[in-house]
This record gives sequence, structure tokens and C-alpha cells, in this order.
Amino acid sequence: MTGVDYSTAPQLAILLSGILLYAVAAVFAAMFHRHKSALAAVYPICIIAAAVTAGASLAALLADTHSGFRLPLGLPIIGLHVKLDALSAFFSLIVNLGVLTTAIYGMGLDRDRDLSGRVEPFFPAYALAMNLVLIAGDAFGFLFSWELMSLTSWVLVVSHHRDAGNRHAGHVYLVMAAIGTASLLFAFGGLAGASGNYAFDAIRAVPPGPLVSGLVLAGAIFGAGSKAGIAPLHAWLPLAHPAAPSHVSALMSGVMTKVAIYGLIRIVFDLLGTPVWWWALPFLLLGAATAVLGLLYAVLDHDLKRVLAYSTVENIGIIFVGLGMALAFRASGLTAAAAVAMAATLLHCLNHSWFKSLLFLGAGAVLHATGRRDFDGLGGLIHRMPVTAAFWLVGAMSISALPPFNGFVSEWLLFQAVLAGPQFPEPILRFMSPAVGAMLALAAALAAACFVRAFGIVYLGRPRSNEAAGAHETARPQQVAMALLAGLCLLGGLFGGVMVSAIQPLLQTLAGAPLPAVGTGPTPFSLVAFDAARSIYDAPTITIFLLISGTLTVMLVHRISSRRTRLGPAWDCGFPDPSPLTQYSASSFSQPLRRVYGSTVFGASETVDMPQPGDNRAARFTVRLHDYAWELLYAAPARAVLKMSERLNALQFLTIRTYLMLMFSALIVLLLIAAVWF
Repeated sequence: MTGVDYSTAPQLAILLSGILLYAVAAVFAAMFHRHKSALAAVYPICIIAAAVTAGASLAALLADTHSGFRLPLGLPIIGLHVKLDALSAFFSLIVNLGVLTTAIYGMGLDRDRDLSGRVEPFFPAYALAMNLVLIAGDAFGFLFSWELMSLTSWVLVVSHHRDAGNRHAGHVYLVMAAIGTASLLFAFGGLAGASGNYAFDAIRAVPPGPLVSGLVLAGAIFGAGSKAGIAPLHAWLPLAHPAAPSHVSALMSGVMTKVAIYGLIRIVFDLLGTPVWWWALPFLLLGAATAVLGLLYAVLDHDLKRVLAYSTVENIGIIFVGLGMALAFRASGLTAAAAVAMAATLLHCLNHSWFKSLLFLGAGAVLHATGRRDFDGLGGLIHRMPVTAAFWLVGAMSISALPPFNGFVSEWLLFQAVLAGPQFPEPILRFMSPAVGAMLALAAALAAACFVRAFGIVYLGRPRSNEAAGAHETARPQQVAMALLAGLCLLGGLFGGVMVSAIQPLLQTLAGAPLPAVGTGPTPFSLVAFDAARSIYDAPTITIFLLISGTLTVMLVHRISSRRTRLGPAWDCGFPDPSPLTQYSASSFSQPLRRVYGSTVFGASETVDMPQPGDNRAARFTVRLHDYAWELLYAAPARAVLKMSERLNALQFLTIRTYLMLMFSALIVLLLIAAVWF
């Protein structure tokens, strides 16, 4: 072992000990997977490993650690490099906080109902793989860990393999993962060049030329973007997330997508060399389109976990826009604005990992209590699951970017970066900046509508099924996990300025400058983007104002209103029927948006089957949506491959003479090509 001594890098040594503990938990669970008492120890071990690794990551981030060593493994001559810097430490903090909360949640799961013997052995292996991606210092280690991450998560997706839908989700996910890894292999091949040295230090020292840089950029966006869920490469998310156990869904959506973003940042901002302004265009175009498209999918869907998966697509679009703005500003020499955009991107990665994990864990509690995740079978759960409802409301407000929660902080910073767009020297970027801002504003409005709909239909109103009427509160460990994430969402919103101060060295590395005005606000907790005169967000002051104004409003209403309690019938939508079916539904809530956007984006059509007078059968209202991305990019090529394979299937029934003739013909063709070429 050569390189940095452990005595000079204690954070790396502690982090590796936590990663080793994940490996111990995975091996232990694999050896004793038939013993339930032994499997019960897996999640406590993962909690300890996650706490140790997260603590080491935070220490390395604050100390701006750069350390590593080389092992005589992996590729010949090059070896296997292990590196820890501020970027990998930041994303390691995201990963291990996610593992910590989901492992606590896993302790409260019903082993017979919610889990199978495939979950516990691969849960720590999944956490291990994600951590290995972050500390890889060469392409071989990165891609090996990336594939391990894909395979372990695939096993978790198909843990309930007897369900046909789960098998289909696993198949699509595995195909997309393989294509993404091939694209990353192509990108790293371009970065290594003719030297063939896949160590990141060697790649960093000799960046590729303009043409190769463009090809590498395309490979990185396709490879990492497919794992992150950027449209139109998002097809696996709405299939895999509902299929996986809920705490695994939280890891996949809240954490693994950030590992993909880490890979993209590592390649584009670290290994690819000095950025060029046009590199930002695919990020801005794909990001803005994905943000709006993901929420249009979400606001029209009726499956709770699938709605959350589509919402992840939207948030990945926001992160892509932030990366595009940071690239454009840095290439244009506007380092202060680049720092604002990169700070928004990094904070949104962290914030999304918290509130999306919280929402998925809450959805898992609903699924466990009712056995259902369709909106038409839920409702009224706030009376039966008040703790889960309160925590889920925090997550809904956070993802809707409402102050004082954390989602507002990162989106506010991103809009500050967008408002600096007129400073771009390139006309196309000056044109795109307000257009992207308008798309983000539309996405923010759709996000609010989406989660008002989701919370209202799931938790408010009256139960729409017997399962919802008989729901019960979730177990104590699950409540603790959701409480931790809800607390992080609140603290992240209140102390955004402190969080930005912690990543200042990382911003200096990635954007070329730290955030220009950190610490210049009127209070220590103020967050200033450019200067305190025009771009400041003081979360504690706004929170105090909201609390005081809300309390005074309630007191005033009670003071001037009648003290007499009045009872009256609830609004029955014109149908004097006490059935819960007469209340507002998810479909009726989304009808205006479906009629505005659905016919254009999804080819939506509505069919009403109204029986004739005297016919006692029920009326039916049917909505049909077309997922054009799936139909054109996935279903159509799959049908073509199937048809071609059926025709080529006849080749296995040929005679020996025919095979010899085909081989001889192929040899002649290859010789002719070689003669002409050379």
C-alpha cells in the first residue's frame, strides 16, 4: 500500500472502517439469511456503520481533506486508487445520512409481510457499493463499484420476484443500468485517451481535446443521467421505485440518484478540463424540460409511490439546470454567479435526499397500514395516522419549496443564479436564462399542486376503502426515522447560511470562487447570494414573522367570530349521498391540468360511458394517457428487436453447407474491406 499515510488522513481511515462494517453486515446476513434473529442484527449494524461514515464525511468536508492511497489491485500497472476529497465527502454525507434513517426505519418493518430473505443481505451491500463509488480514484474502481451498486439495487427491486410487475420493473432497470454503464465506459475511454491511464490524477493532468470532450460529455450525460433519472432516460424510475420495499425506494430516489449526480460532477467539473460555454446547453435544455415533464406525470398519476418517483424526475431536472448554470457562468468567467448556481445544486442534492426519503418512508407507512397505495383507496388517514400525516406534511411543504423548510433555500439560490443570466456574454445563454427561469417557475407551481393533491387525497377527507378506514399508526422506529428527516428538513431551511459556509472550499474548487457574500447579512443565519442589498434570505426572521402573524390571525378570527358552535351537512357536490365516493377525487383534482397540458403532452382522451334511462349499470369515466417517451424510445425498439430476433431464429436450423457458405462469404467481404481500407 502506497500513497497518503493513514496518520495524516484520519477521516479516510474512519470512513473506510465504516465501509468495512457495511461489508461485515452484508456477509453476516448472507451467511445467516435463514435465521430471522440473525437478520434482525443487520439494521443496527448498518446504523452504526452509517453514523461512523457520516461523521467521518462531515469532518473531511469541513477540513477540506484531500487524501488517498493506491492498492496493487485492479488494472495492471495502474492499480486501484482510493481517494477522499471534499466532493466525495459531501456526497458520502448524503449517502450515509440516507442509510442511517432508512436503517432505523427498517428496524420497524414486519419481517414476514414487508421483507424477504433477499432484502437484509443486499441492503448493506447496496450501501457499501454507493460508498465505494464515491471514494474510487480511477475509472476501473468507479465502474466496478457502479455496477455493484446497480446489481445490488436490482436484487432489492425484485425482492418480491413472484409479482410480475416487480419482475418487469427489474428487467427494465437492469437494461437501463447496463446501457448507462456502457456509456460511462465510453466516456472514461475518451478521458484516458491513447495513454490508457485510467487513474483520475493522470486524466486530470492531460484533459482531452475539444472533439473528444464533446463525446465524453455526451457519454457522461447519458450514462449518469440515466441513473439519475433525467428525461427521457427516466423510464425505470416509475417502475422500480414502487416495486422496491419502501425504505429501499427512499435510498434509490433520495440517495442513489445523487451518486449519479456525483459521477456527472466528477467527470464534467473535475476531469474534463476547462469548460466551454456550450457544454451548458444540454444541461439547461434537458433539465428544464425534465422539471416540467416530471411533474406533469406526477400530477396525473394515481399511485402514491409512482407520484413520488415522477417527482424525483422533476428534482433531477432542477439539479441539471443548476449544473448547467454553473457551467455556463464558469466558462464565461462569472465565478461569483457560478458559485451561487453550484451552491444551489449541491444544497438541492442534500435537501432532496432528506425530503424525498421522508416522503417515501411516509408512503411506506401508508402502504403497511392499508396495503394500498392507489389514491382511490385512501383518504382520512390524518385521523388514524396523525404522526405520519404530520411528518408527511413537512416533506410535502419542503418539496413544494415553502419557507421555512429546506427546499425553499436551494430553489431560492437557483432563481438568484437565473436572475444573473443577463450577464452572459453569449446571446444564446442570455436568451435561454429567462426561458429556463419560466420553466422552473411553472415546475414550482405544478409541484405545489401535485403535493396539495397528494396530501389532501391521502390524508384528508373520508376513507375511500375499508383498508383506509381500518388503518393504524406505524411502528415507533419508523416514526423516529421520519422525525429525524423532518427535523433535518426544518433545520436545513432555518440554517441554510450555515450549510453554505460549510461547503465554501468545495465551491472554490468546483466554481472557481466561494459564495461572494456569506456572513454579510444582518444575522449569522442570513443567506446572501450576491449582496445583502438585493439577494438575502433570513429564514429565522421570516419564521418568527410567520409564527407571530399566524398566531395573531387565529386569535383575531376567534375573537370576532361567533362563539356559538354550528353544525351543518358537508358539501355533497350536488349528490345527497353519504358515500365517500362523492367527495373530491384525485382525478377530479387534476382534471384542469389534464385538459390544459394532457392533450398536448400525453395525448389524453376522456371517455364517458353513461347508461341509458332504465339501465341500472354504473356509469364509467375513463381517461387514457399516452407516454410518448416510452412508446417511441423503448416500446418501439423493443418490438423491432423482437421481430428481428424471430426472423433470425431461422439461422439455427440451417445445414452445415449453408453455414460454411455464409462463413466463406463473410471472409470474402472482410478481405475486400481490408483491401480497400488499407
